[in-house]
Amino acid sequence: MKNMKLMLVLATVTMTAVSCGSKKETPQTEEPKVLVLYYSQTGNTKAVAEEIARRLNADMEEIVAVNPYDGDFQATIARCMQEREQEVLPDIQPLKADISGYDVVFLGYPVWFGTYAPPVITFLNNVDLSGKKIVPFCTFGSGGLESSVKDLAVAEPNAEILPGYGVRAARMDAMPKEVEQFLLAGGFVDGEYTTPEAFPEQHPVNEEEAAIFDAAVDGYPMIHAKATAVAIRNLPEGTEYLFTAVDLPREENPKMPPAGEMQVYVTVVNGETPVFTKVVR
Repeated sequence: MKNMKLMLVLATVTMTAVSCGSKKETPQTEEPKVLVLYYSQTGNTKAVAEEIARRLNADMEEIVAVNPYDGDFQATIARCMQEREQEVLPDIQPLKADISGYDVVFLGYPVWFGTYAPPVITFLNNVDLSGKKIVPFCTFGSGGLESSVKDLAVAEPNAEILPGYGVRAARMDAMPKEVEQFLLAGGFVDGEYTTPEAFPEQHPVNEEEAAIFDAAVDGYPMIHAKATAVAIRNLPEGTEYLFTAVDLPREENPKMPPAGEMQVYVTVVNGETPVFTKVVR
């Protein structure tokens, strides 16, 4: 496979050669067979899958629900909630690919209710990925990569879950470059990669930092919070902030208790408007 270099994802095989009546074992490496498998409703996850498959020259297939979630956002949420209450999972169409023939599976999905969408649950219930390396990737409104990866590890305890990639639907323009960096970081493609410096310890936010947080989450209805602490690190293209924030009571429903604490990642690229990249609860 073009550009694959990471020995972590290489399968080592032993080739036997016969010479002058004696056997000689020569260790060789074979490039792993990679499948990019995804479920997508709006097309965002499909776009990420296509970018990964293109860069790896990998096979790609879509998980398709027999009864598609083809309504708008509210209709999808309503149907999903009903299915959860009834403990019903959607049927999916049979895959064309033979999963057993792949060593590495890039598994993509949108995050719904903090985890992978129901068609992916159906897939995982029907297919055993034991012994394979799984690379999760997802799209989301605010976050969910970390929580969905925890669920994936429970669903596939005998598979190796490699670091994943997630992107907000509002940031799809940044996706191609981020996918490139993600594949470089994982060693899936050749090229130079600079590991970001670690975040230092957090400190209480000052007024300027609080303003950056407020600007980043402004207009996003699912975050109504106040930043309390922050850690800051430099990136090649700007600055990244890791905020600790606490939910605030909703003005429209003051009796509703705060949901708790969250971690909010915010980037400021070359002095542009701050944007949050993900939320981890």
